[in-house]
Amino acid sequence: MSVKSISAKLFAKIVNAQIQKWAKNPVEAQEKVLKNLIETAKNTQFGKDHNFQQIKNAQDFLKNIPVRDYEDLKPYIDQVVEGKENILWPGKPLYFAKTSGTTSGAKYIPLTKESMPSHINGARNAILSYIAETGKADFVDGKMIFLQGSPEMKTTNGIKTGRLSGIVAHYVPSYLQKNRLPSWETNKIEDWEEKVDAIIEETLPENMTVISGIPSWVQMYFERIQEKTDKKIGEVFPNFNLFIYGGVNFEPYRNKFEELIGRKIPSIELFPASEGFFAFQDSQYEKGMLLRLNAGIFYEFIKADDFFEENPRRFTIGEVEKSINYVMIISTNAGLWGYNVGDTVMFTSLKPYRVIVSGRIKHFTSAFGEHVIAKEVEHAMQEVSIALNIQINEFTVAPQTNPQQGLPYHEWFIEFEKTPENLNTFAEQLDLAMQNQNSYYEDLIEGNILRRLVINPIPKGGFKNYMKSIGKLGGQNKLPRLSNDRKIASALEKLK
Repeated sequence: MSVKSISAKLFAKIVNAQIQKWAKNPVEAQEKVLKNLIETAKNTQFGKDHNFQQIKNAQDFLKNIPVRDYEDLKPYIDQVVEGKENILWPGKPLYFAKTSGTTSGAKYIPLTKESMPSHINGARNAILSYIAETGKADFVDGKMIFLQGSPEMKTTNGIKTGRLSGIVAHYVPSYLQKNRLPSWETNKIEDWEEKVDAIIEETLPENMTVISGIPSWVQMYFERIQEKTDKKIGEVFPNFNLFIYGGVNFEPYRNKFEELIGRKIPSIELFPASEGFFAFQDSQYEKGMLLRLNAGIFYEFIKADDFFEENPRRFTIGEVEKSINYVMIISTNAGLWGYNVGDTVMFTSLKPYRVIVSGRIKHFTSAFGEHVIAKEVEHAMQEVSIALNIQINEFTVAPQTNPQQGLPYHEWFIEFEKTPENLNTFAEQLDLAMQNQNSYYEDLIEGNILRRLVINPIPKGGFKNYMKSIGKLGGQNKLPRLSNDRKIASALEKLK
């Protein structure tokens, strides 16, 4: 055992003890965070506009701070982008994480001196929790790859601006720099397919032990290695023994990964976003990710079923329940207040508080009142593909409200590794699985409001071509599992 792995185990023990301390006192941890946020920002423009001086507790805070999304908060953010100080948080941000918006064009998410440690330490603590629980630390001696955006940044009124993953790349600790791939020059390549090819050239000769990235893009990396070497990934990298991912549910990809790798492999799930690093998988044996309650983020939760009502109830951490779909609202030490991230979560445990990401409040299918969410379609797909031993590369679902004939239906666009011989059987079982997942959908089928789902097979590479056509190939870009319109469906039909 190397000095580095011994040191990693000792450090993991220390950090794990710190994590357990706040995880066992969740309400106290959140009260402390809120108090610090209010006290620090009380003299900012936002703090003055929202009576921070008068806020004494969480209930005062909820009364004074409305729920907002980016567009609602934009008048304040625009002032920050213009270079003004003390608007949402004292001083100016260190960075802007630039992301693509839906209705507002580019989004500029502030990152401050206070918020950056959360982004940096989230992934670190996930790995240390894994070491503390399993005792496995040999992987720290090998090479680690993180598929991410370019670290190059531009300047917006004196503030460095770039992709979150590229910004965080500047903070990789010195003791990991020699282990980290790809190289700085390769990471700067903007064209994703060119970048993947360059990464393959750099990594093939190396002792890769940890690979991290969004599953769909890591899958592309694996497939190209297999094409080049005609070997399983586990043969190419015999010491590869930890996969770290975030952004999307891994389960729909798991079978394909195991086939590409040639064996099962431990994995760690992360829940990062430009707005904050919210949670990480702290156990290989418990479902869900540990919500980070001491990391400068105050959380609220609104039941997704009630979210579009005029004044839905807002729950704090001590009031939530398991297995309810909540919209997550955050207030942060980067100056986001009552901010709707857009993600929906479900709690799998309350001691400690663990969550799964169940979808996006804007990504659902409810053209007929069924309100199907990502968790439901992913669970149904996983159940049926395992039962029938069918590998799925990618899929998305959209409503067909105006078919040329017959009743409307849900249309599933699926890229199979190999199209099933009996597509009707697959469709029937998938529809039954969906009915078991969503009682509203079941009622619509039984009431002859909808007919059973229809599968539209997509040729291999079709989803990659779609993402490329809209300029979102690679990086942190993800294909929505669900739509409530035909925008993605129509684009996929044109590419066939």
